[in-house]
Amino acid sequence: MVVAQFIKMSLCAFSAVCILMHWQIYAVEHIAPTAHSTIIENDIKRLAPGDEIKTIELGDTPFLTLHREYMSADFRGVVVLIPDWQSSPTNNSGMNFLRKELNNHGYSTYAMTVPDINWQAAEQSSEANNQPTAADNSTPTEPPHHVDYIEQVNIEVLDNYKTNLIARYEALYQQASEASSDIVVIAQGTSAGVLMEHYADFSDLQINAFISLSSFLPNSQRNARLSQTTSLVTPALLDIYFSGDHNDILMNLKNRKRWVNRNAKFDYRQRQLFGMRNAPQQHARLSKEIDGFLRRLF
Repeated sequence: MVVAQFIKMSLCAFSAVCILMHWQIYAVEHIAPTAHSTIIENDIKRLAPGDEIKTIELGDTPFLTLHREYMSADFRGVVVLIPDWQSSPTNNSGMNFLRKELNNHGYSTYAMTVPDINWQAAEQSSEANNQPTAADNSTPTEPPHHVDYIEQVNIEVLDNYKTNLIARYEALYQQASEASSDIVVIAQGTSAGVLMEHYADFSDLQINAFISLSSFLPNSQRNARLSQTTSLVTPALLDIYFSGDHNDILMNLKNRKRWVNRNAKFDYRQRQLFGMRNAPQQHARLSKEIDGFLRRLF
């Protein structure tokens, strides 16, 4: 009897310990994953030549850029390269090739790292807007509505990325303008899309040309307006796309030309490249198109 009671008490104590350990395991504080930009910057510091790595100061959030000097008899200017979001300035979709090859054509190059995407920007904006005021402590409610389409990326997320990217771009522009007044910007994907919107608003930063590689905005409303926006971009524009690009890019190309004709943007050129964008032959064609476009300008 005593032994049975002892065993029963031991089992109860063991169960209590197991439950306590179970709650302790789940009570461990959540550790956020390493930011994508941090991973890219760590790779750059580890793999890139030290004399190419430059740190650009931007308040409390400095960022890295890769800088290479021109290697020809004549200096033609500075090219700023901006990869697609969540991409590296050393990516094999043209950025890494161009930042080196353009040195042979007389350009110094700056290849910029891009900011992280804040996927919670929409929720944060909603929470800020729904905060009750001192005069109204009632809980705000939204009227029921029919939802027939969910955007790939919310406008708040896109605007947050645009704000952070433009801040980095303007800081890098100041650095590049110290070397030359002739500045060209080459951007990919979503980064190119938000920069198009920026240049259409008559940016104070003067550049000689803007070269867009598969420009696109992952929001149907904003991407639909990008065709008209293209015709309002202030600097000369070379609009390059690939035969295997996203369908939303390919469908808007004719509209871009229509808007360009309507708004008489005579310094607009559109070029299609065929084949895989990471193939050496593709890189050579990309470099040839860009160099030819720039030689006609200056």
